[in-house]
Amino acid sequence: MIGFVRGTVHAFGMDYVLIDVNGVGYRINFYHPEALKRDKEMTIYTYQNVREDEISLFGFLSLEEYDLFVKLISVKGLGPKIASNILSRASVEAVVAAIETGDVDFMRRMPGVGNKTASQIILDLKGKLVETETNETNEELKDVEEALKQLGYKPSEIRPVMKKLRNEQGSTDELIKKALAMLIK
Repeated sequence: MIGFVRGTVHAFGMDYVLIDVNGVGYRINFYHPEALKRDKEMTIYTYQNVREDEISLFGFLSLEEYDLFVKLISVKGLGPKIASNILSRASVEAVVAAIETGDVDFMRRMPGVGNKTASQIILDLKGKLVETETNETNEELKDVEEALKQLGYKPSEIRPVMKKLRNEQGSTDELIKKALAMLIK
């Protein structure tokens, strides 16, 4: 899979960009023409979509936008073109806020998203887009979270335990024991 493309903007339109990478031109579905300028060097994060009749690249300005795109296309009935259109019309923060607050009207205003799809997006992604605060805490909690993942616990099971452990003190081993005790209950 192609993770990103770094090169010079050769040409662009409203929904694509041609990036010249050492003499090879990559056509990327890209919905931010305002960020493009001919002959400008840039990095575009990409998602490679493979279908029976087509292989295409979808481009993003940031890893956050890419991550949200991947989560959006995991929703039943939502393809990469509609997900890209959503991200072209609203910021990552606005989309995440709409999903987390259950704002169906906001999602319905996105191109290609009807009432059923908007509800499905919120149902599937609510609670899964907000980073847990464990990324900002100490190394022991990160190790505990990783250990629980290795033991086969799902993120939905781990999140509540990690919230409870934030105020706990102790070594990694002690915190793992406390986490396991909470999970067993």
